[in-house]
Amino acid sequence: MAGSEGAAPPPRGAAPRPVAQAEAALVRHYRRLVRLAYLALPADRDRHTRVLAAHTAVQRALPSRWTRPGRPAGPGDDPVYDALRHRVLRAALRPHPAHRLLAPRVWGLRLFTPHGSDEDAALDQALATLDAPARAAFALLAVEEQAPQHAVGVLRRAGVERPEEAVSAASGLPVGAESSAFDPCAVRVQPTDLLRRRRTLTAALAVAVLGLTTTAAVLGGSDGAPAVRPQAAPPADPATDPARLVRVAADQWQHTAQLGFPAWPARGDRRDDTALLGRALAAWARPGPQTRAEAGVDTAPPSAPPRLLFAGTVDGTAVVVLHDGQRLAQYTDGHGGGLDLARADDSDATTAGAVVLRRQGTAARYLLAPWVDTAETRRIDQPDAPARPLDHHDGVTAAAPAGTLTDCQGAAVLQLHSSPVIAEKHVFVLADVGGLVPAHLTYTPPPDRAQPAPAHEPHEATGPDALQAWARGGCAVPDGTPGVKQLDLWAFAVQPLPQNAGTAAWMCLRADRWNGDGIAATAVLLPTARGPQRTGGGPGRACSRLEQDTVGSTWWRSPQGTEFLLVAGSRRVARLTVKGPDWSADRPAPDHTLVVERPARAIVQVEAVLDNGARISPLH
Repeated sequence: MAGSEGAAPPPRGAAPRPVAQAEAALVRHYRRLVRLAYLALPADRDRHTRVLAAHTAVQRALPSRWTRPGRPAGPGDDPVYDALRHRVLRAALRPHPAHRLLAPRVWGLRLFTPHGSDEDAALDQALATLDAPARAAFALLAVEEQAPQHAVGVLRRAGVERPEEAVSAASGLPVGAESSAFDPCAVRVQPTDLLRRRRTLTAALAVAVLGLTTTAAVLGGSDGAPAVRPQAAPPADPATDPARLVRVAADQWQHTAQLGFPAWPARGDRRDDTALLGRALAAWARPGPQTRAEAGVDTAPPSAPPRLLFAGTVDGTAVVVLHDGQRLAQYTDGHGGGLDLARADDSDATTAGAVVLRRQGTAARYLLAPWVDTAETRRIDQPDAPARPLDHHDGVTAAAPAGTLTDCQGAAVLQLHSSPVIAEKHVFVLADVGGLVPAHLTYTPPPDRAQPAPAHEPHEATGPDALQAWARGGCAVPDGTPGVKQLDLWAFAVQPLPQNAGTAAWMCLRADRWNGDGIAATAVLLPTARGPQRTGGGPGRACSRLEQDTVGSTWWRSPQGTEFLLVAGSRRVARLTVKGPDWSADRPAPDHTLVVERPARAIVQVEAVLDNGARISPLH
């Protein structure tokens, strides 16, 4: 097939077969091919765009001329159909942006596949979590009813690098794609900006598009037979229909081992307000100037009905909180409102402990997880002061003082006590960093000097040592912006200072974001300093469980006026080396620290040798 990848050339003397045969095969199997393309297309498109793109992929599969097709991928396959399917799969797996310009244009109406059962919605949501090769594999298994080994061959010919993995990922899904919910040839229509257009233009466009829809239904009949189906009144798209919102049972969190946002029930005094919920879903379905997304968060509409977590009135303003499995969406109704989006996947009992509902000035109201029994607030700079109770009703707290951690003074954090149903006496701390989801604060204590032992795991930042460390070093956090999932303060070394001046506490503060990125910063707390002194930092996995070795250095002037270079490393540092402009120091470091007295400060190079011979340098 000319223009068809992988087509075998005709044997010498064979006459080209007419393209009419390929056209007949395309018309005969049109509905089957369009369903295949619809399932394989990227999940980041809304249903309307996917319907049009699926028809475009199939219609562009017709070649300009025909040569003998290659050997079918599976036994019993029609070689002509096999070649057409190959072209459709390649177009769906790697859609070209320019092809969108060639897609059919529909003005004034939106096209949707019919809404199906709850099982269909669950399958659609599961498909949205798969990549394009895995969705194409599912289509081959479910629509084409191919054996897994044959599906692997088809995907390999279509250019998939790891077809076995794609088929394996698709094999775990229930077969259910035969439903009309996945049939782009049985579309339903819904108006868009009806109120903004004149009636005459609306009527003309509706007639034109309905005519095209009927034609598509005729072409989509199985075995080439016309199949015109009467259409009932078009329902709302499932992803934007308030009646299709997922609502979790109020006690589900008590019966699941996977606590997180998916276990939150629907709460709020307006959770049955269909008009409000419709406006919230419409704002998510049509992102615009009032849509605000945290860095790196996709603004695409949900691919399936999201979960309703909250709908109620907060300080006189209607607020709706939704969750689609990957993102939180907070809709604020009325003038000056809009939609805020944040990453919220892979949450747990602590990272899904609260959501910011509304901010006013220096105060904020939170929606607490259903497993939170009691809530308190405390000043981060006053570790010895008792926490203050924070009232909450149906999960909504009273206004709580806020403030940023980087301020070093005045920042308030949430201290939450979970229900004994999930953990006995579990207390954790969350800090508002300006986004929808507060960051979880943890503390990793310094290593045990008495014996060599593995590094400590992060603890909840609730004990006296943790509170003292956060009070002194919290404002050195490397990233206190929206989108931070966890902030950990790791005390990796304690260094006695010369001239009996006390001790220096070395720490590494790490910020992990919901998208998997992270950044770390080393800092030192000196007896005479009012706050932490940053000594280095940068992006990467430093100071995480995947990279537990670090070293830092700083210049320090003693109370007597002597200049010292202080160097400290983590528990596996066995030797420390310093090179100055005309001097150097290279010494074993059994206590992982080094002090060098010099008459004046200078630019130096610091290197640490680990107990396995590896060398590391300070963060920059």
